[in-house]
Amino acid sequence: QVRLVESGGGLVQAGGSLRLSCAASGRTFSDYAMGWFRQAPGKEREFVAAIGWPGSTTYYSDSVKGRFTISGDNAKNTIYLQLEDLNPEDTAVYYCAADLIFRGSWFSRHDYWGQGTQVTVSS
Repeated sequence: QVRLVESGGGLVQAGGSLRLSCAASGRTFSDYAMGWFRQAPGKEREFVAAIGWPGSTTYYSDSVKGRFTISGDNAKNTIYLQLEDLNPEDTAVYYCAADLIFRGSWFSRHDYWGQGTQVTVSS
């Protein structure tokens, strides 16, 4: 059974930083990308960042490029998202996803999602 477990969310002031982690179990995800999405209240879920295996090629949405950094540890089947210079517009539930491919937009081939972790940025 595939499981994705996120951790590291919380409340932070504007300008602050957080580090999110996503530990995957049940199988390895070395053939496709893993990544992060987020969903703010009243909005649709949006792509944030992805990392491809092997080679660790990274992809970012324009809204987070230069502020967020995605990384991964293939041996641990874990990815991370370092969030810097946060602003209130970054407030959302952040979801980890696996088996990601890009076909005009990013989506999970087998709908592998974590339960989400809340990030709240106060002004």
